[in-house]
Amino acid sequence: MSSTLLEVTRSSHEEVERLERLIVKDLQKEPASSRERLFQNHRVRNMIDSITSTTHKLVEIYEDKDSARKDEIAALGGQSGNTNVFGAFYDRLKEIREYHRRHPSARVIDASEDYDELLKDEPLVEFSGEEGYGRYFDMHELYNEYINSKFGKLVEYSTYLDIFSQTHEIPRNLKLTGAYKEYLEHLLEYLIHFFQRIEPLQDLDRFFSKALSALGLKSGGTVKERAERLFLTKHTPLEQLDKKHFLKGSCGVKQNGTAAVSERTGDLKNIALMEAKLKRLCEDLLNEIIVQTKENVEKKQALTFEEMEAEREEEEVQADSESDDDEQQIYNPLKLPMGWDGKPIPYWLYKLHGLGQEFKCEICGNHSYWGRRAFERHFKEWRHQHGMRCLGIPNTKNFNEVTSIEEAQELWRKIQQRQGVNKWRPEEEEEYEDKEGNIYNKKTYTDLQRQGLL
Repeated sequence: MSSTLLEVTRSSHEEVERLERLIVKDLQKEPASSRERLFQNHRVRNMIDSITSTTHKLVEIYEDKDSARKDEIAALGGQSGNTNVFGAFYDRLKEIREYHRRHPSARVIDASEDYDELLKDEPLVEFSGEEGYGRYFDMHELYNEYINSKFGKLVEYSTYLDIFSQTHEIPRNLKLTGAYKEYLEHLLEYLIHFFQRIEPLQDLDRFFSKALSALGLKSGGTVKERAERLFLTKHTPLEQLDKKHFLKGSCGVKQNGTAAVSERTGDLKNIALMEAKLKRLCEDLLNEIIVQTKENVEKKQALTFEEMEAEREEEEVQADSESDDDEQQIYNPLKLPMGWDGKPIPYWLYKLHGLGQEFKCEICGNHSYWGRRAFERHFKEWRHQHGMRCLGIPNTKNFNEVTSIEEAQELWRKIQQRQGVNKWRPEEEEEYEDKEGNIYNKKTYTDLQRQGLL
């Protein structure tokens, strides 16, 4: 049906409201995997862009620069020319009937169906194989550009991941070259593009603005003005900055501060701005990705090509089946123990280790141990050691296989009696010598001393 300007306005408002409800509905679902979360964020980002585009069209309609909206409202009200209200109504009715006469088989579209399909959409997000769906960096081209330049160093790729954000270590004279500026532009462009791919809902412009405002600096103005202010913060002490570069009420700036150095070139200002953005990105937003990338690189250095390919395929299969595993109910009619993967172990392994045999230990508080191996191992574990300590019995090899408190105490008494024959008895075996050189044992010497005979 041919749409009037008012119909376009109404449908645009309806589309905005539908997209807003759809965003809320999508965000209420908890993603089952990191890849699904990435798709969800990009779906929401696309819907927000659609809302923004539609809103801009509505603003243009309401501004009515060509007076088309005003004329249409007047025509519908019968206020234009010789047209009255009823004439305008019948003209509009005739137009609608003519449309349906030309399109008799037109299907009535349920808008909710089309919009619900957006929730099942998987947006196309381009990542290289090295990036692993946004988990790692792929900076090999930047690394080659760095080591082949005059300002770079011949270092390993893993070392480059640690130093690429430390631009303050590069000599100032090397920063004046066009190669360094080009490298910095490529590096910042990659990091911003990577962050926008993994976090499409974040506003980087607002982040950079807050980073400047946190220093008490202005963050508005043109690109040149922002670059000038940022360059001053990099090379000029705060007490020497002109107060015009600070917000009203900012502390730490003298009222009689001198003006900024005016001979700074535009290239240096842009370089300072890019270096500051690079530092904030790496320290606040991408630090975790840098650490993960370095760990992944060091891990791959110890693997063969076949092992890396097998690991990559395993990660892909695991990512595809991650959501299915969460929803699938575990079938375990024999009540077998769970393995490391959260699934029941095979029945043959269950029988091999005798995990159906129960061993109880009274010293451990009647705790049950399943399988001979677990039972033998528990004598050295903390629970059994604590029980023996409470009984006042040393946990030696003599008490292995002893699980009864009464048996342990009886065995301890027998050991004490057996050790009593060879036990050191100081009253009888400890010797003392008097002034005349006579030798006595401790008991005799004590008796004679008590009687005053010594």
